[in-house]
Amino acid sequence: MSNTIVVGCDIGGSHISTALVNLDRKSLVDDTFERRTVNSHDTAPAVITAWADCIKASLEKGGFERLAVGIAIPGPFDYHKGISLMKGQNKYEALYQVNVRDLLADELGIDPLKIKFINDAASFLQGEMFAGAGTAFKKAVGLTLGTGLGSALFLNGHAEDGDLWCAPFREGIAEDYLAGRWLKDSYCKRSGRNVESVKALCELVPSDQVAQEVFREFGETLGIFIADYLLLKAPEGLVLGGNISKAHALFINHTHELLRRKGYSLPIEIAALGEMAAIYGAADMLK
Repeated sequence: MSNTIVVGCDIGGSHISTALVNLDRKSLVDDTFERRTVNSHDTAPAVITAWADCIKASLEKGGFERLAVGIAIPGPFDYHKGISLMKGQNKYEALYQVNVRDLLADELGIDPLKIKFINDAASFLQGEMFAGAGTAFKKAVGLTLGTGLGSALFLNGHAEDGDLWCAPFREGIAEDYLAGRWLKDSYCKRSGRNVESVKALCELVPSDQVAQEVFREFGETLGIFIADYLLLKAPEGLVLGGNISKAHALFINHTHELLRRKGYSLPIEIAALGEMAAIYGAADMLK
């Protein structure tokens, strides 16, 4: 079994993505990426088989029979023991209190100790620190801005879920003000016009002052959140990911300016690995 090449997996509520990762080169092995849809309401054996089949497909593409496997998976989950604790999440209910590590190891024909798990939010930052935008930092925080707000902390050589989406903020929680819903709702309230997506809102910015103001406020809000919550961890930098980060040019200068006015300076890097970050992060757990 190779120590240099491993399998990285990203498991979501309706899919699994896998690829072989060369840990020495910090790169994916060519043509080994595989993505499949998974019925998260299926029986435990069916789900485990679906996951194993996707892993086996990547192995076959790379010419391997067995490799160590790193898996990014949502919580609640006992990441040390490999036991799913998902209940009332409308996904993978059949795996509740099931030892996923043992079942997968049996399907793959490997030692259970060759399978490691990481929280899906943390795996984004773990991957970016390993092979992406965070490689210049030893200590960093990560935020993903999209339909929701994700956060992670990389402070002692590995990433952990920051779980800051529900942090008290203004009249609610952080996610109320730092996700796509706030951008769309704020534009609608101020302009009287609906916008279907954040992407559509971005396209309005060059000719629409209201859209410009909404992104300005979003950037300043991000700066306040960073100052209130993230700087307490004394990071060397911030890695910003998620779909909204792709529009960083519309708001990030306002974030820096807000921090400057408060007397702070924090390097902010935009995530470089996209959807592959979780695969890299899961693989990195196997070093």
